[in-house]
Amino acid sequence: MPRPYQPSLLRLLHGLTAALLPLAWLSGLVVYSRYDGRWGRLPVALPGDWIDLHGSIGVALWPVALLFGLYALSIGRWRLRQLGNALPLLALGLAVGSGKAMQEDWLRQGQLHHLAYHLHLLAWVLLALAVPLHLLALGRRGGVALAGSMLSLSLRSNDQPRDWWPQIQAVWRRP
Repeated sequence: MPRPYQPSLLRLLHGLTAALLPLAWLSGLVVYSRYDGRWGRLPVALPGDWIDLHGSIGVALWPVALLFGLYALSIGRWRLRQLGNALPLLALGLAVGSGKAMQEDWLRQGQLHHLAYHLHLLAWVLLALAVPLHLLALGRRGGVALAGSMLSLSLRSNDQPRDWWPQIQAVWRRP
């Protein structure tokens, strides 16, 4: 059986998202615990300005999520038929979009009633459910071999960074 191969642009965008998302999720947990905590708090208060840290991670995640979403809707759109791929991407889009609509002073001032904040909390919960679902689906579809193909650094001759733009353009030229 041939070893699976994932396109290099997918691996890059997926890897950047996979690196930033846990940082955003965990820093969001600390922010929630400190400023909201309606449904529970962390057992220890962590020092520091977590809202600014969380926002900085969100600023770094925003362009990556945008590019990943554009990739998924073009080259990777056939993969979105699988709930294990579509739900994490939708939750990521909701998290980034609602985060951009928020003002960081809302939580500092105890303003927990804004729609954007509630959508951000919903996205946080959806991501907590969607990422394990994504990993379970990965295990069902290809297991270790598929996961290894996402972590591989090897490139095919027609999958170099210079080939990314023509690959994207080819998708839009198809009938």
